[in-house]
Amino acid sequence: MSQSPILITGGAQRLGRHCAERLLDDGHPVIVTYRREREALTALRERGAITLPADFSSVAGIEAFIARLAETTSSLRAIVHNASEWLADPEPAAAGEVFERLFRVHMQAPYLINLHARELLEACQEPQRDIVHITDSVVRRGAAGQAAYAATKAGLESLTRSFAAQFAPRIQVNAIAPGLVMLNDDRVVDQRVPGPGVIYQTLRYLLDNDYVTGTVLPVDGGEHLG
Repeated sequence: MSQSPILITGGAQRLGRHCAERLLDDGHPVIVTYRREREALTALRERGAITLPADFSSVAGIEAFIARLAETTSSLRAIVHNASEWLADPEPAAAGEVFERLFRVHMQAPYLINLHARELLEACQEPQRDIVHITDSVVRRGAAGQAAYAATKAGLESLTRSFAAQFAPRIQVNAIAPGLVMLNDDRVVDQRVPGPGVIYQTLRYLLDNDYVTGTVLPVDGGEHLG
């Protein structure tokens, strides 16, 4: 159990919230970022989580969060880059704006946070320090109609390998590529949907294993084999 907190971006809902709750269950201090106030944040705060507002859709928003993080903690045990935005490809007139927004959320924010938070990770007194990028299984197969989303998630996987090489041996950098693990309330599919616990199990494996770096772990029920 670490006394340095674990940062989870986009930790107010769905997968990020589940991982934050499970880490709290395991006794880890947690910092979560959120874009807008949600009821779930109250429950996280009552359990001791620190919650920080963050807007990763602009450079100014990313830099403001980095400054806020440095004021909040003097060290980090791990960073889990879970913040994500799913946008379908729009009409050509709006395509540039959508791509730029996804690029900032999926690539530029993790890139800048990793660079600026490196000292916070290295200040952790634990023997292991981690960065985990949450990407998407769609990277391996592409996605008609979601080209910008898939491309920026692919860029995040590339950052995984580059940062793993750059930050070795003191910081491990890996990625998890989920398939369909959770449903929206209005979606029905004819396949197994295991729930967010399988992603937490994978995150826990990475946080507990000090001999893995530069990897992308697919958690998609074997979909990547097709």
